[in-house]
Amino acid sequence: MSFYEIARQDPAREAVIDPDGTAWTFGRLGERVNRLSRAFRALGLGRGDAVAAALRNGHEFLELLLAAGQSGMYLVPVNPRLTRAEAQYILSDSGARLVVAAAELAAGLPLDDSAPEHRFTVGGPVPGWHPYDGLGAGERADPPQGRSFGMTMGYTSGTTGRPKGVAVPLFDVDPELVIPFLLERTVTPYVEDRPGTHLVCSPLYHAAPNAHASSFLHAGHRIVIHEKFDPGLVLRDIERYRVTTSHMVPTHFHRLLALPPEVRKAQDVSSLEAVIHAGAPCPVAIKQAMLDWLGPIVWEYFASSEGYLTRVGPREWLERPGTVGRAVPGVTLRILGEDGQETGPGEAGLIYFTTEGVGTFEYHNAPEKTAASRRGDLGTVGDYGQLDADGYLFPLDRRDDLIISGGVNVYPAEVEERLLAHPAVEDAAVIGIPHPDWGRAVVAVVQPVPGSAPDEILAGRLLDHCREGLAPQKRPRLIEFAAELPRTETGKLKRRVLRDSYSVTPDTRDGEASGPARR
Repeated sequence: MSFYEIARQDPAREAVIDPDGTAWTFGRLGERVNRLSRAFRALGLGRGDAVAAALRNGHEFLELLLAAGQSGMYLVPVNPRLTRAEAQYILSDSGARLVVAAAELAAGLPLDDSAPEHRFTVGGPVPGWHPYDGLGAGERADPPQGRSFGMTMGYTSGTTGRPKGVAVPLFDVDPELVIPFLLERTVTPYVEDRPGTHLVCSPLYHAAPNAHASSFLHAGHRIVIHEKFDPGLVLRDIERYRVTTSHMVPTHFHRLLALPPEVRKAQDVSSLEAVIHAGAPCPVAIKQAMLDWLGPIVWEYFASSEGYLTRVGPREWLERPGTVGRAVPGVTLRILGEDGQETGPGEAGLIYFTTEGVGTFEYHNAPEKTAASRRGDLGTVGDYGQLDADGYLFPLDRRDDLIISGGVNVYPAEVEERLLAHPAVEDAAVIGIPHPDWGRAVVAVVQPVPGSAPDEILAGRLLDHCREGLAPQKRPRLIEFAAELPRTETGKLKRRVLRDSYSVTPDTRDGEASGPARR
């Protein structure tokens, strides 16, 4: 099964519904994909070359992904909201020979030797760029000869530094020989073998949304695309299109649960068979609330651009709240201490892994970063975690976010979960600030719920709340307030941004803190 075969055998089947409501059939989209594949070759691109897509959500992104997917090429997704310098860095580092960009980004990119040689734009004319609609317009619409499997080369979110391209080896075989293995990860665990409708409400230029959207399309499902996440529109379209699956992040859960109960009850969500989530740690209370609302259909997995590690079903999770599951078939998972030795059950360490048949990831143009991530044939992205006696993984935090205070390891996610359990907290981030005595002081930056005053009274209530649920070394020494916390569009906290923004000198005479000094 694959998109390409469905387009050939059942061309009238509905494939994609764009944010503006325009519907595309498999046949119509398939013809466009074939023309693009032929156009790539006509422009001199070959197997292993990179094609960049800096686009907002829409069918254009998927057709570029599918064209690269049968041309043996890498598709490099680029966030169109990046600054000129950020986008230029990814285009240059990836070596992309062709780029398709939204007009607002294309207009700001230079046309010097650093730019890809073939440039096309969506959303209006831009000097020095060609209209995307003309790419492949004169090519034949039947499948090209010599089809070869291609895939995405995503760039890490850059929460701890400059983004890094993650390259996975390409196999020079027909796409249909590889796609079934991809579906075993992203489709078959969640739904029965029948067509459904998958709702995209996250940016397709992020790895998880595009991987799930393309996989469900390969499995014959209709893809409904939203331009951005809107909780009311999500509920509306689940009912309107009888949506069966969707991929979300915990921030989306929080926004859905914040809707008035009467709004949630007004929409029929009974068509849902699986809501799949990842991207950031999900507080236990938030996930439990989603399960109470939707029933046992909420699935979670643990992955990154570098690899797919674990998955957990709703019933398993209820038995072990907080776990992200056990290693999926084909993945070897190990927890190693700083000495490189494997830890025992319940002991924290760095999460290392390798994938059978694929091996360990490599960072594009960064051999030193690749080498630093390795222990033999295992690789790590810098996440801490622990395994229980049955092999269930409980993630803790990023190595770069770990706070060592008074010689004790403090994992910010644990403190954040405690804060998020308070009804006055909308969002929370915990960071470590240099301290002359402890090395680092634990500081919480809190976004209150609407209607809660960010004052000393609330700060005192939150400190009391932490005293009741956290050991002394884990309790924040300072509660600071913010109107909004910096997060990526996949929900990951940009703690580095917070660390760079605050300079705090805690007054420890009473064991707490006196206040921050903003830079």
